[in-house]
Amino acid sequence: MLEQRIQRHFFDCADLMNQSAEVLSKPIADAVQAVLGCITAGGKVLACGNGGSAGDAAHFAAEFVGRFERERPGLAAIALNTDTSILTAIANDYAFDQVFAKQVQALGNPGDVLLAITTSGNSANVLTAVDVAHEKDMTVIALTGRGGGKLGARLIETDVHLCVPHERTARIQEVHILAIHCICDAVDSQLLGEQDPA
Repeated sequence: MLEQRIQRHFFDCADLMNQSAEVLSKPIADAVQAVLGCITAGGKVLACGNGGSAGDAAHFAAEFVGRFERERPGLAAIALNTDTSILTAIANDYAFDQVFAKQVQALGNPGDVLLAITTSGNSANVLTAVDVAHEKDMTVIALTGRGGGKLGARLIETDVHLCVPHERTARIQEVHILAIHCICDAVDSQLLGEQDPA
């Protein structure tokens, strides 16, 4: 019984990955172009999310600043959910829904990218950050699920929406991390030339 339950996770994940490959390959390619335009113009990517999505934001920044699979100079990326002093100061002095928006206001510039990650599309602090990013003429790449929620309705024509076609948080997060890896790989291939994955 337990092994069957575990196998079901693998099978469900595989089914969704196959479905998402068709749905998300074009928006992921659009996201890559947005990131490339930003980075090659001297800009940076600011990433944010809560819980598991915070982990994904930090993972993305680590792959950019360090490396993904190939040696290259570091690329400019900051995860906005990793500095506990900033997070607790803003949450305490203002409100928790401002913890990312205040950082976007302070660190974001026109032409930068905000990678906004929320499985439901309804995280208030991510939505507020997206509003500030738009005010600062930044491009938003939104990673969501469940139809996109409120974030999907907030996006504008120049933004990119990677909406996983599923309702379950765990499955959505599994596709999000693959999408992040696809972005990292594609950016490297565009900057460094094509190389077959090992």
